[in-house]
Amino acid sequence: MRNQIYILGKLIEIVIIFFVIMTALFFLFRLSPGDPISKVVDPMLTPEDMQYLIEQMGLDKPVWEQYLIYLKNFFTGNFGVSFHYGEPVFKIIKERLGWTILLFTTSTVLAAFAGVFLGKIAAWNKGSRLDSVLSISALVCYTLFIPWFALLLLWLLGFKLGIFPLGGILSPELWVGNAPWYLKVLDIIHHMILPLMTLFVINLGSYLLLMRSSMLSVLREDYIITARAKGLSETVIRNKHAAKNAALPVVTSVGLSLAFSINGGALTEQIFTWPGIGRELIFAVSNNDYPLAQACFLLIALVVLVANLIVDLLYAYLDPRITY
Repeated sequence: MRNQIYILGKLIEIVIIFFVIMTALFFLFRLSPGDPISKVVDPMLTPEDMQYLIEQMGLDKPVWEQYLIYLKNFFTGNFGVSFHYGEPVFKIIKERLGWTILLFTTSTVLAAFAGVFLGKIAAWNKGSRLDSVLSISALVCYTLFIPWFALLLLWLLGFKLGIFPLGGILSPELWVGNAPWYLKVLDIIHHMILPLMTLFVINLGSYLLLMRSSMLSVLREDYIITARAKGLSETVIRNKHAAKNAALPVVTSVGLSLAFSINGGALTEQIFTWPGIGRELIFAVSNNDYPLAQACFLLIALVVLVANLIVDLLYAYLDPRITY
């Protein structure tokens, strides 16, 4: 019963926070410098044509009236029409979202598994040469400047050696023809390697350091001493007793990372021309495309809020000592 009350309270909290974010985004975009008309119209258009476009976009109305229309459309499932593309915002996000989830979920999950495993090894061998090598490597990965590292990989493995494509998600000549499906899948994977490698290396450092720190803290607990006193093997103590509890902070970090990855790591997508939400978000903000930018930010906010709730519940599931 207490858990149900907690979940209900969190859901109400999510609704309130989401409404505040939605309202703040609406007014922030209207108060930002620049206007969408100058970015989307032909300079040869007459003032009458420009005024017609302004009316079509609803920008001729007072801001408070635009806000009421926005709320009405939102609660009826209408996210508006992109000023630039002239297409429903929902359709644009639907086309980009899958590519973002594919790239960033894959990189986050792979980095989490590798980070937990290596962090566990580093903590178990604290003070050894192996621990020093893993810790220093993790620090280097964690402090890498993403654009620099991404461009380095692109220049070395893409331009100089020609091993991987310089960007995009597919080879047009392969997809235009009647190539077998498995060749198309391999083509997508081939294009995904460089951005995946960038995100994997960056995330690996944080997960490794977090797991190592958590594991060292757990190894000082009384139940670890008791497990050794019972004669359990070091492997069992490390993997079944220490690592399980030490992984709890990593679970939280991974859950939030997956949530924030919905924005597509805008810089990574931009550098590798990966057609995801992050790249679209940069474009929408740069061109004052209010409906598209607002929808992208709202999607990120919603996923982050829900992910927080899921992580809280998962935390309680993994650690029976935690109750709500």
